[in-house]
Amino acid sequence: MTEERPERPAQVDGTAHLFRALGRQLKVLRENAGLSQRELGVAVHCGEALISSIERGVRTPQPDLLERADELLAAGGVLKAAVEDVREAQAKSRTRHPDWFRDYAKAEAEAVALHVYSAQAVHGLLQTEEYARAVFTQRRPLLDEETVEKRVADRLARQQIFERWPLPTFSYVLEEALLQRPIGGRAAHERQLRQLLRIGRLRNVEFQVMPTVREEHPSLGGPFNLLTPRGRQQVAYIEIQGYPRLITDPEEVRIFTERYGIIRAQALTPRESLSLIEKTLGER
Repeated sequence: MTEERPERPAQVDGTAHLFRALGRQLKVLRENAGLSQRELGVAVHCGEALISSIERGVRTPQPDLLERADELLAAGGVLKAAVEDVREAQAKSRTRHPDWFRDYAKAEAEAVALHVYSAQAVHGLLQTEEYARAVFTQRRPLLDEETVEKRVADRLARQQIFERWPLPTFSYVLEEALLQRPIGGRAAHERQLRQLLRIGRLRNVEFQVMPTVREEHPSLGGPFNLLTPRGRQQVAYIEIQGYPRLITDPEEVRIFTERYGIIRAQALTPRESLSLIEKTLGER
């Protein structure tokens, strides 16, 4: 299967320029107000990393964030004026993905529930920018630098699902080996573990670790996702060695659902899982 390069908004309708410009404006307004990225993040109810990504044009600012920041930074409506353009760009954002991934990306963006079993790498929605860049840089055959940066930006853009309201329901089961594999180097790995802690503590997220010492395992065939789009039946998604498949047949989906239930039963509890990550970080 030949994998197509993912399209970016700039390739489709030029909206990447809008996001870069908004990011620069936000940075100037923030600095003029004497606020750090962390302080602005606290004030508009988001993380420092998100503010940093928006200012660099890597992440799309949500309309409600622009509205809150406009008032907080006394922007006089400059940021609010871009809200409709941002909403239009978000509606077209699925075109940034390659054809084979587009159906899943659309379903994910509309999901009311997402359940994930990860075996080889941290799931894309959980990845930090450094981790994602390391994943794409290490991929074989090698990707050129432009493609790597596009893939990273597109992956981070999908993480806006955590900022959506009403909040979707998430659950993740990660193999314990992922907590030990320092993809991107030790420093990047530590930041990735802290990201897992942060997301795992969200009230709409259940995060579990599958211990390596378990003698039984119902999914040795590899990772998979279970996804429930709004108003539609649950689907499953698998992607092995570059061969993706979106599964809609109810009986096949039922098998994955049953498998996931067994995995969750065999994994550590959410509280035990977060404690294990803290222990890995040396915080306990």
